[in-house]
Amino acid sequence: MYTRKFAGIAVLLALGACATAPADGPNLGRTVTPDEIAGWDTSVMPNGAGLPAGSGTAAQGAKIYAQKCTACHGENGKGGSAAALLPKGPITSINAAEKSIGNFWPYASTLFDYIRRAMPWQQPRTLTSDEVYALTAYMLLLNKLIGENDTMNATTLPQVRMPNRDGFIVRFPNRI
Repeated sequence: MYTRKFAGIAVLLALGACATAPADGPNLGRTVTPDEIAGWDTSVMPNGAGLPAGSGTAAQGAKIYAQKCTACHGENGKGGSAAALLPKGPITSINAAEKSIGNFWPYASTLFDYIRRAMPWQQPRTLTSDEVYALTAYMLLLNKLIGENDTMNATTLPQVRMPNRDGFIVRFPNRI
């Protein structure tokens, strides 16, 4: 009986010692600087908050697309080993193959954000802001959402009205 009480007290003392011990950790890595965090904090909101400086046109985007995107997405976004970037028609089911930029995406800023973070898939985050704006403009032109001479930048991109903008339930509308 005393042995059991002693064991219980020993466990409580050990836990107390652990709770007050400094949390030095295994000394792996180093503290991340605010500048390093800023380099990865590239979130873009539907209203354009977070869009970087820069600009691009569809004509510029067409040239970049031919060099960096055609191999996967096909000529003029019609599809290849990766999904087509043009709608085949309205969405009639939850089939992912029906979804495209022109009939599914709610905000043009989302398109910019996705291209910047994930494309080209074998070298993500290697495009400059101007290249991303240009590719975004080209995709929007192919989907007949902007004019041929429109320039996309942090001011004009959030103004593009996507066809499916109202097709989503916004969880936090006051944040847009």
